[in-house]
Amino acid sequence: MKLYFRLIWLLLTARLQPKVPVMGPCRTTFRVWPTDLDVMRHLNNGQYLTLCDLARMDLLIRSGLLAKIKDFAPLAVVAAETIQFSRSLEPFQAFEIETLPLGWDDRLLYVQQQFIRQGQVVATAVVSLRFVKRKGGTADPAEVLAHAGESTESPELPEWVRAWSQNMRELRAA
Repeated sequence: MKLYFRLIWLLLTARLQPKVPVMGPCRTTFRVWPTDLDVMRHLNNGQYLTLCDLARMDLLIRSGLLAKIKDFAPLAVVAAETIQFSRSLEPFQAFEIETLPLGWDDRLLYVQQQFIRQGQVVATAVVSLRFVKRKGGTADPAEVLAHAGESTESPELPEWVRAWSQNMRELRAA
């Protein structure tokens, strides 16, 4: 239920925030609430990925991409994700998630999301997304961006992203 409250708040306030480019970065502000905590009294590890979902939605809204593609490919579903933690987020601390699309290949869009508290990165997530068309099937990221009138040429993917993607494909095959 707490996700719905945050989602509604995001939908109500995103349009009041500054616009951002489709390729980011987009910074979304959050606070750690008591319902986000685990037994160690810090932000639950699963909650990080849930908050990443909301931050990606913020990027879609504030960049205008969601409005441009809603009839074509409204869903960007997670194909794989991983996260690394450096520090904890404690109750009531404010933090930001910086969402930065890294690029794409012929199937997936790759996004880096960093949790930042007082200028320090406390966690970094990498997510690969697949676009699902409303009427069935999938769309490659370049097709989605072309539909939105955006550049279809991907920035060069860092080698570590290509290696991570290959590792995720091998994991799926295993």
